[in-house]
Amino acid sequence: MNILLVVATQPEIGPFLSKYADADKNHHLIIGSHLVQILITGAGMVATAFALGKHLAINKYDLAINAGIAGSFGFNLALGDVVLVNEDVFADHGAEDGENFLSIDEMGFGESRQLPNKLEIESLNTKAFKQVKAITVNKVHGNEFSIEKVIARVNPQIESMEGAAFFYACNKSFTPCIQIRSISNYVERRNREKWNIGLAIKNLNEALVKLLEE
Repeated sequence: MNILLVVATQPEIGPFLSKYADADKNHHLIIGSHLVQILITGAGMVATAFALGKHLAINKYDLAINAGIAGSFGFNLALGDVVLVNEDVFADHGAEDGENFLSIDEMGFGESRQLPNKLEIESLNTKAFKQVKAITVNKVHGNEFSIEKVIARVNPQIESMEGAAFFYACNKSFTPCIQIRSISNYVERRNREKWNIGLAIKNLNEALVKLLEE
């Protein structure tokens, strides 16, 4: 299978790159029966959409995998848990109307809800991952009031800054895709001392290796 592995930043994929140190300068490598290319887009939905749009315009893949870390809205997910995103939402694309928020759907400018391509990828076993609903944001939540509002409006389980843009670009280019993320923190008043990015990256990379090698 010809696979594109998409990550926002190199540190998120550092252990994976170290394990497969024979990758060429363009991040091409062979894992089992898979030819894997790694695309590092930069953080955020704008960088992700641009990099993927440019890349997928001239390259075709059997599967694209978006891998990264995320914050969890609930304590039902533990720090370091690796999850599979089955729905992602552009949570802050829209307009304020007093105390209310109008989504781009309500404004008639597009669709905020993004789903992965439904093509079954039988050669990859994703059944071990918990499936979650995600939101993608330009500004990660760190205010109790805004957290309550987005939970009431969208009811997400995790948030990232790239996922929905990844789904959008893949769907526009008819590229089968999945998104896996590891929980690095809880969505609450910002307190980096309570985060565990190291554990999240470790577990994410181990899950990627297992997913591709098995």
